[in-house]
Amino acid sequence: MRILKFGGSSVANYERIGNVINIIQQAKKERDICGVVVSAFSGVTDTLTSISQKACKGDSNYLSDLQALEEKHSEILKAFIPLQDQSPHLLKIKIWFNELEDILQGIHLIGELSKRCLDRIMSFGERFSAYIISQALIQKGSQAEFLDSREIIKGDASYGCAKVLPESYDLIAKYFSEHKALQVITGFIASAPDGSTVTLGRGGSDYTASIFAAALNCEAVEIWTDVDGMLTADPNKVPKAFSIPMVSYEEAMELSHFGAKVIYPPTMQPALSRGIPIHIKNSFNPTHAGTVITKLAKDSERKNIVTGISSISHIALIRVEGSGMVGVAGISKRLFGALSANNISVILITQASSEHTICIAVKPEQADGALKAINEEFDLEISNHTITQITSRKDLSIVSIVGEHMRNAPGLAGRVFHSLGKNGVNIVAIAQGSSELNISAVINFNDETKALNALHDEFFFPDQKSINVFIVGIGLIGSELLSQIAKQQQILKNELAHDIKVIGIANTKKMLIDEKGIILDNYQETLSNNGENSNIQLFIEKMKGLNLPNSVLVDCTASIDIPNCYEDVLKSSISVVTPNKKSQTKEYSFYSALKKASRRRGVNFLYETSVGAGLPILSTLNDLLKSGDKIIKIEAVLSGTLSYIFNSFKNGTTFSEIVSQAKELGYTEPDPRDDLNGLDVARKILILSRESGYQLELKDIDIQNLVPEKCRKCKTIDEFFSCLKTYDSYFEELRAKAEAEGKKLAYIASLFEGKAAVRLEAIDATHPFYSLSGSDNIVSFSTSRYYKQPLVVKGPGAGAEVTAAGVFADIIRIAN
Repeated sequence: MRILKFGGSSVANYERIGNVINIIQQAKKERDICGVVVSAFSGVTDTLTSISQKACKGDSNYLSDLQALEEKHSEILKAFIPLQDQSPHLLKIKIWFNELEDILQGIHLIGELSKRCLDRIMSFGERFSAYIISQALIQKGSQAEFLDSREIIKGDASYGCAKVLPESYDLIAKYFSEHKALQVITGFIASAPDGSTVTLGRGGSDYTASIFAAALNCEAVEIWTDVDGMLTADPNKVPKAFSIPMVSYEEAMELSHFGAKVIYPPTMQPALSRGIPIHIKNSFNPTHAGTVITKLAKDSERKNIVTGISSISHIALIRVEGSGMVGVAGISKRLFGALSANNISVILITQASSEHTICIAVKPEQADGALKAINEEFDLEISNHTITQITSRKDLSIVSIVGEHMRNAPGLAGRVFHSLGKNGVNIVAIAQGSSELNISAVINFNDETKALNALHDEFFFPDQKSINVFIVGIGLIGSELLSQIAKQQQILKNELAHDIKVIGIANTKKMLIDEKGIILDNYQETLSNNGENSNIQLFIEKMKGLNLPNSVLVDCTASIDIPNCYEDVLKSSISVVTPNKKSQTKEYSFYSALKKASRRRGVNFLYETSVGAGLPILSTLNDLLKSGDKIIKIEAVLSGTLSYIFNSFKNGTTFSEIVSQAKELGYTEPDPRDDLNGLDVARKILILSRESGYQLELKDIDIQNLVPEKCRKCKTIDEFFSCLKTYDSYFEELRAKAEAEGKKLAYIASLFEGKAAVRLEAIDATHPFYSLSGSDNIVSFSTSRYYKQPLVVKGPGAGAEVTAAGVFADIIRIAN
C-alpha cells in the first residue's frame, strides 16, 4: 500500500485538481493506493490567517474576503459536479462557511485571536479541499471517501504545532481495516484530548501522510509537489540545480532543516521509524523519477561527495564573549537553559576551543528575546565584567553543504572556504558536527545567492567554470570582443566547460544588464530598444548589486574616469580586464593600490593588451619573474603606427608622405601627433618597468618627441602636415645617415638599470629588431637566463581583432 500527498500548489485551481485526479487514477492502476492526503488549495491558509487578523483588528473587510473565498471553493466544486447533483455538496460547503463566519464574528466582537481559535479556523482549508477532491474522484468513477483526520489523529494541546499521540496509530489501523475505499484525507490537522482542533505546524500535511504510512506499514509514501524531487540547491537561487535521484533520511533531514522546502523534517520521523521510503514527485511533471528518500542511498547512485547545498535566509547571530567564561563549568547549560525557558530555538552553535566566545544563530524575530533572556541570566557576570559583550547581528544567512560521503573526505572544508573566499564571501562563523555530514557557514545575507552558486559550481560542476562578464565600451575593440565571444560561447562550453555569459553592456549612450545573460546575436538592437541611459557609476553599482560569482568588468574604453572605479570594483571581489593603459600609468600609488586590492580579494587585474595588443608580453615577463629569472634589459618597439612609419620610410619617400599614408590606412590616431609624440609608447614601457619591479612615474621616462616643436602648436591636422613637410629634409638626413652606416631607424623603448627611455635609434643587422616589417611590434628580454641571446616576442601589435582576442584570452585566463 501507498499513501499519496499533494501540496497546495498541486491543487491550486480546477485545472491542477483535474491533473491530480488523473495522477491518482493512474497510480491506482499501477499500485495499491489506500489514501490521499491533501493540503488546502494554494494560498487559502494564508487567506484564512489574513481574514482572522482583519476580524481581530475590527476590520469589517474580512467579510468580503470570506465571501470571495466561499465563491472560489463553490466554483471549483461546481466545475466537477453535474448541475443536478450539486445541491447537497454546495450545502455542506455553505454550512462550513457559516460555521467559519460565526467564529470570525466572535473574534471581531471581542478583538482577540487565540492560537486555539486560529488552529480551528485554518483547519477549514484542508476540509474544503479534501471534500471537494473526494467528490471529484467519485464523479470520475473512483471509489473514494472524505476523511477528516481529526477523527483518528490525536495530538496534545500545543496549538500551532501539536505533537501526535501514540494512540493515533492504532486508530488509523482500525479505521482502514473497516474502510476499503480510497480515503481523501485532510492534512495538517488533528484533535486535542478535549476535542478541540490543533494543527501540526509548517509542512504538517507531509507529516500527516507519513503518520498514515507508518500506521499502515505502507511500502512507500509519495509526496507530490511542484519540483522534480529534492534538488541539489534552490532552483530560484541556483539556475543549474538538478534533481537528486536518491538521498538518505539523514541527508534529507539536514537539507530540509537548512532551507530545502520540498519536505518538512518531522515528516521523515514516522517513515524512518518503519524504514518506509519517501518518494518526492512533481505533479506538473509526473513522468519524472523524482527523488527517493531511503535508509541508505546506494553508492552506485551517487556521483558526488556532496549531496546538496541549502541555506537559511535571514538569521541573527548572537555572540556571548568574556574572559570569565574560560574554564567555567555550566556556562553553556545556563545559556541554553535561558533560551529554552523562553521557547527560543537555536539553529546553529559554534564555540572556539578557547571558550572565550559562544555564538548561536536564531531566527531574527527571536533575537531581541534571546538577548533579553541571556542578559537576565548573566546579569551578575556582566556587572562583574567577566562577560564583556553580548551582541546580536541580524543581516546574515547560513549556507550548508550536506552529504553522507563527506565523511573522511580530506580537503572538503578547504574547497568550501576557498570557493567562498575567491568570490569575496566573508565567513562570519563556521559549524561542523563530528558526523561530518554537514558543514555550515554563517555569511552576509547579501552574499547568500552568490555563495550558493559558487559552492554549487565547486562541487557539482568542478570542471565547468562560469564567468559573468560586464563590458564597458563597445567601439572597435568592444564590438569585436562581443563578436568573438558570440562565436566561441558554445564551443568553449562544450570543449572546455567554460560558461561565459555577457551580463552587462554599456556605451556612452545606453547600458543594459540582464542577469540571465544577453543574447549577443542582436545585442545592438536589444541595447538600443531596452537599454537605459548610460551612467557608469550606476552600471557598476548594479553589477555589484547582482553579486554574481566569478564576475569580471571589461573596460574597452580609453577613458580615465572608468579606471578610477577599478579599486572599488576589485574590492567588491570582481575581476578587471582592460586594454586601457590609464590605470597602470597613473601615479605609482594608484597602480600599487589596484594590485594590492587584486591580491587581497583574490581576484584578477589583467591588462595584457595594454602593452602589445594580442602579444603575450606581460605574461611572458611575469612568467620569467615568477620562475626566478632577473631582468637585465628590455628593449621594445611598442607602437604599430611608428613601426609601420619607419619600416616604410625608405629612399625615394618623404617622412610626411609616410605619416599621411599611415593616417589614411587607419594606423594612426585621428591626430598623428598623438603617435609621434611618444607618449603612448612611454606609457607601455612604464607598465613594463612597473611589472619588472621599478617604482617609476611617467615623468621619469626619457621621451623623444618626434613632432617638431613648431608643428606641435598647429591648430588643425592640415596645418600640421604642411608644417611637417618643412622637416622632411631633417628626417631624410637621419634616414640616409643610418642607411649609409648599414642601419635602419626604429623608435625603441628601453629599460636598463631602472631607467626607461623612448627614443629614435639607428640599429644594425645584428640587432633583433632589424628584420621588423610592417606594423609589427617586438619586445626583447635580456635576462640572467636569456643574456647572450635575448628572448624575443614578435607579432601584430595593433588592430581591433588581435586586441579583442587578447582581451578574450584574459577573460578565459580568469575562467582557468
